[in-house]
Amino acid sequence: MSSPTASLAVPDATRPEVRAFLSGSPQLFIDGEMVDPISGKTIPVLDPATGRVIATAAAAGIEDVDRAVSAARRAMEWGAPWRRMTAPDRGRIIERFARLVEAHSEEIADLEVLDGGKVRRAALSVDIPLAIRHLEYFAGWSGKIEGNTIPVSIPDTMVRTEREPVGVVAQIVPWNYPLLMSIWKIAPALAAGCAIILKPAENTPLTGLRLGQLAFEAGLPKGVLNVLTGYGAEAGEALVDHPGVDKVAFTGSTEVGKRIAARAASQVKRVTLELGGKSPNIVFADSPVEVSAKGASDAIFFNAGQACAAGSRLYIEKGVFDDVISQMSEIAQSLAIGHGMERSTQLGPLISQRQHERVRGYIDGALDMGATAVTGGSARPASANPEGYFVAPTILTNVNDSFAAVREEIFGPVVVAQPFENLEEIAQRANNSPYGLAAGIWTKDITRANRLANMLQAGTVYINMYGATDAAAPFGGYKQSGYGRDMGHANLESYLETKTIWTNLA
Repeated sequence: MSSPTASLAVPDATRPEVRAFLSGSPQLFIDGEMVDPISGKTIPVLDPATGRVIATAAAAGIEDVDRAVSAARRAMEWGAPWRRMTAPDRGRIIERFARLVEAHSEEIADLEVLDGGKVRRAALSVDIPLAIRHLEYFAGWSGKIEGNTIPVSIPDTMVRTEREPVGVVAQIVPWNYPLLMSIWKIAPALAAGCAIILKPAENTPLTGLRLGQLAFEAGLPKGVLNVLTGYGAEAGEALVDHPGVDKVAFTGSTEVGKRIAARAASQVKRVTLELGGKSPNIVFADSPVEVSAKGASDAIFFNAGQACAAGSRLYIEKGVFDDVISQMSEIAQSLAIGHGMERSTQLGPLISQRQHERVRGYIDGALDMGATAVTGGSARPASANPEGYFVAPTILTNVNDSFAAVREEIFGPVVVAQPFENLEEIAQRANNSPYGLAAGIWTKDITRANRLANMLQAGTVYINMYGATDAAAPFGGYKQSGYGRDMGHANLESYLETKTIWTNLA
């Protein structure tokens, strides 16, 4: 990052070890060590809560991508330590990795706050525990990857299958959950025995670099996990196009995901995509108002609405519409907005000036078309740093499906709310979207809830809850929300090849 430390706009509460990390030279993590980028290019890393530079990261170029892919391919060669390692030993390394993340949780939380705008207490209570759980879960899978013996119709013939790692994997992760999304990708790939080049988002490069160091400290051989910070248009595209990369795993926007799929298709390269969403959250009149209002608020305002599965389209049964909106408005106005390092903060900034302008544009566009901002709006919250990228939690009513704010992913603390009258109507309206990532249902009628869940075109449906994840439960979407799954056994499968072996016993 950038030197000297005194020139960086780092909050006083930042830990000494984090300050030292931020003030280091801008480097990449390749083949088990921090190295200078061949490109010679750098990226300024900003604190979204202040708009000020806190570090400088390396911007990998094509030659840096070549170097990282070469290191990963060496790690996958026959006879290399990673290929010789037993599956239980792989699991033990992943478990040690989990323990190191746990031991460095305070440091990692600081990094998550500083370059991602996280609320620190949320990072410590949600992101980091879930990351640790994910590593623990896939550590257990390492020794349970099995093939089959298959009875065939040919006499004196034995047929068996073996499961092998898919090879070198490029993992491109977004800025909204830098730690968690990285671990979601890294853990199953390591369990399967793959080698990895991780490319964090250019806005949030810090956590990924620290994870590379900790993984190596846990015992990963050189070249197994490499971390390239850089821009998507250069380092990301070079990884997708590189013939030495066997699979691309991407989480991010649908627009970028489509481009990645098209580029990878020319080499018939494996791809998994976890993309955008415009998820419906449906409240029936029999759900207690205080419960559904709290759940709907958490579904859109957590992480400042910067979540692909955020409950951004809110549908409320007509009879309780005003009551739910009133309680949500009270919740929104009560949220303390500020820097994530502050103990009182409940809602942090958006990631960048560009995203700030984008979200404000959606709000203003809806208001121009006749929407009502029950609370919030496009003005910067008076209580927050005027240089930070803050947007107040916003509830828009008097909207319809012609509004861009209703159709398109905003990725901010903005919910569009509309009334509905019956189950069949709401199922059709909820499905009227190019996305199909998640959905929520709030009702005491469990029969109705499950009937509606079966009707919804969504990869995850929450009933009387929203946004929960677990390492064992697959997560991904329908339609333009992507294909493939993160988490669970389904995710492990995407990092494995099946080899069929025939033996003539005669």
